[in-house]
Amino acid sequence: MIEIVECRSDTEYAERPLSLMWQGKRHEIAEILARWRGPDEKGFRVKTVDGQAFELTYHEFSDDWQVQPI
Repeated sequence: MIEIVECRSDTEYAERPLSLMWQGKRHEIAEILARWRGPDEKGFRVKTVDGQAFELTYHEFSDDWQVQPI
């Protein structure tokens, strides 16, 4: 399944996630709980409007997102 994350990108890509697709449904992000930067990746722990929590990881080298419920 292709995982899609819509994000805000002012000075560089993937600065702030705005929504994500999970199991065919779009979830708007209400809050960023944590963020981190690793080698060739950016990570976010987020809470959606409907109260679900996800960990989002953007892999810069492969230009793809990994979405995991937590």
